[in-house]
Amino acid sequence: MDALTFRHATHADIPAIVELVTSAYRGESSRKGWTTEADLLDGPRIDPDVLATDLARPRSIVLLAERGGALLACAHVAEEDGAGYFGMFAVRPELQGGGLGKAVLAEAERIAREDWDLPVMRMTVIDVRDSLIAYYGRRGYRRTGIHKPFPYGDERFGIPLRDDLRFEVLEKPLHAGVAA
Repeated sequence: MDALTFRHATHADIPAIVELVTSAYRGESSRKGWTTEADLLDGPRIDPDVLATDLARPRSIVLLAERGGALLACAHVAEEDGAGYFGMFAVRPELQGGGLGKAVLAEAERIAREDWDLPVMRMTVIDVRDSLIAYYGRRGYRRTGIHKPFPYGDERFGIPLRDDLRFEVLEKPLHAGVAA
């Protein structure tokens, strides 16, 4: 089996990234994995224009995980407000639960810690996603109690199927001695 390799996405990768992220979170294909949001949201998970903007920003990359040239997983890694930001994390649904996500998360944390020398990694998770919050908790992330509103009315981020969605910020120290 070919080794897992990482690379930074380019604009040419946008269609494949949109397809991967959508398959992991929306519609029937997402139900093959455990990260589905199909009961919470419909519509797009990522907008190609938003993705292009993320690729153009300084200290903002979309990390791609591939094996034998096939795209298996991705994540957005950026610097925001002096901290690492981790988002748009997607693993092909049929490959979820096999350790691929752990490898992507570890590489994203390495980039923020070693390449950018950032003290913490942050992310936002829909706060009703208990299994996802528990997954990140097992990897050292802690709930901060900071909540952010869901962008109701902006269909670039999905069409909510319920009216109680909001994000919670999770945080993990990247250096010894840094408190989360």
